[in-house]
Amino acid sequence: MITIYGIPNCNTIKKTRSWFEQHHIPYSFHDYRKDGITREKLRAWCREVNWEKLLNRQSTSWRKLDPETQAGITTAAKAITVLLEHPTLIKRPVIEKDDSIVQVGFDEEMMEKVFL
Repeated sequence: MITIYGIPNCNTIKKTRSWFEQHHIPYSFHDYRKDGITREKLRAWCREVNWEKLLNRQSTSWRKLDPETQAGITTAAKAITVLLEHPTLIKRPVIEKDDSIVQVGFDEEMMEKVFL
């Protein structure tokens, strides 16, 4: 089972979903805004990949955070707290296969290796 996590209006998510559809690979989509994200899921992700890889410091949501909050994100626990409050700060997409992270961010070459 493949799950793509993100927000539907994100261009990177649109590109990712299109790639899966073009290759006729079934997936489910998890919308952070509609479906939320749990602390447990974020903890699991942080055990699999570095929390810094999950935090999208290039996003509009990041730029809207006050500098004190930005500077205070120094550990996985602190990152998880902020990501729960602002799930749009999670880098997109996060792609899971069988409840394990395969990829964070769009990387067509990696997707071809894993899914084709």
